[in-house]
Amino acid sequence: MCQAHPEIQDLLERNVLWSDRMAEQDAEFFSRLQHQQSPDFLWIGCSDSRVPANQIIDLPPGEVFVHRNVGNMVYPTDINAMSVIQYAVEVLKVKHILVVGHYGCGGVQTAMTPGGTTGMVDNWLLDIREEYSRRRSELAHLPHDQQVDRMCEFNVRRQVRKLTRANVIQRAWLNEQELVIHGWCYSLQNGRVTPLDCTVSGLDQVEQLYLDRAE
Repeated sequence: MCQAHPEIQDLLERNVLWSDRMAEQDAEFFSRLQHQQSPDFLWIGCSDSRVPANQIIDLPPGEVFVHRNVGNMVYPTDINAMSVIQYAVEVLKVKHILVVGHYGCGGVQTAMTPGGTTGMVDNWLLDIREEYSRRRSELAHLPHDQQVDRMCEFNVRRQVRKLTRANVIQRAWLNEQELVIHGWCYSLQNGRVTPLDCTVSGLDQVEQLYLDRAE
């Protein structure tokens, strides 16, 4: 089995070891997972392999609904993301949406680099590139690494703002559903999450979020 691809065989063997270990540690683990999931959190994060949602916040399977893409982007035209958000809010009734970027993000760095990439990736990162154009002058005095990290934070805030405009989010707030949007940045250097000043829990806070954009 998978003799031509030993790395795939290794994954399958790891799966067996993991499932055996989990069953040994908790005999009811898989029985519980068979029931309908009921997470309180939707995580919208970057696809980067070094940023695993459950591990970062130390929660087991079934506790976090996860959507990931390059640059933790929220586009109203992205059917994938919008479907995840709608399902999380209207079916799972999550209470918190976490928009999580990470410092040193490769997507952000690419967007900041003239001619950094072409094709679909270039189009996907357009939102970050536009934000960088707005921020370039205020970031110019910083070393490059700090510019990237600041842009990672600005990008998270931008995605939070866009998320507040989504119909499914506004509908939930109009219906007085408990729903809070948070913006975080994760550090690969120490594993810590930094909450950003862009938490929103209702329509009455959206206007201030846009006023703060000029920060």
